[in-house]
Amino acid sequence: MTESQTQPPSPNRRRIVGTTALGVSAGLAAGLAAGVALALPPKSAPIPPQPGRRRFEGKVVAITGATSGIGRAAAIQFAAEGGKVAFCGRRSALGAEVEHEIKEAGGQALYVKADVLVEDEVRGFIDRAVGAFGRLDVAFNNAGITIEKPLHEYSAEEWDAVNNTNLRGVFLAMKYEIPYMLKAGGGTIVVTSSSNAIATQAKRSAYSAGKRGLVGLVQAAALDYAQQGIRINTLIPGTTDTPFLRKAAGMENVPDAVWRVGLNQWVKSNVPGIGRLATAEEVAALALALASDEHPFMTGAQIVLDGGKTAKAG
Repeated sequence: MTESQTQPPSPNRRRIVGTTALGVSAGLAAGLAAGVALALPPKSAPIPPQPGRRRFEGKVVAITGATSGIGRAAAIQFAAEGGKVAFCGRRSALGAEVEHEIKEAGGQALYVKADVLVEDEVRGFIDRAVGAFGRLDVAFNNAGITIEKPLHEYSAEEWDAVNNTNLRGVFLAMKYEIPYMLKAGGGTIVVTSSSNAIATQAKRSAYSAGKRGLVGLVQAAALDYAQQGIRINTLIPGTTDTPFLRKAAGMENVPDAVWRVGLNQWVKSNVPGIGRLATAEEVAALALALASDEHPFMTGAQIVLDGGKTAKAG
């Protein structure tokens, strides 16, 4: 009997997240009211440069959590630079959309429905990626969730849902990615952590514990494989403007224009430094840089992209 077969059933994350208020929800609600009253437009983010490079020509890339947000942006960017992209996620319709978009643009992609909570599905995803494209050169382990509440209010199920996704899920992905990279003679792995690993807030104990744990996991694993041609680094983004942020804040059904005005107001009071959220495309662009061959001496590092958030906190 395998480890995944002996585990208790995984919790229903849709139910858990649906019953939990994110720390930003109240602030966003207030921002909506103030923003509508003041009719302030949202601040638009600059679009990252498009260099047209082909850094991943002929390379095989595996991405977890790529049906939306940062993972989706990364899948599209890796494919645009010549990568053969295999990616997973739980939402089949969104996965099919991303795969179609990449193929329509002339890229190569394979979507596999898989949940990083389930070991057999993680192993199956990596095996299918290699089966389809012949090898594995790059991995971007990005899947993650959050539940926010005071520590004593977490159920054990909720705590496990967050940390088994964010921390154990990365362990499982690396466990099955690394043997293929060793066989290929090397590779690069990028892991998405969070600025909450450096400076966090109330009601984020589960999320912060897992994201800080990823830093230690990457440091140790980087030393395990540094002399075998595998580089492993941690990407630490600040709050990023993705559909998950809107859903977790309970604002999916609010008109987009109203959401943007309210979000803009919340950002003015809660986001130091540059004073806006990151875009998924900006974070993905840094993931590509870390995964490329441009920095061959970098391993075990934590690269922060947060617009100055943790600089103020420090």
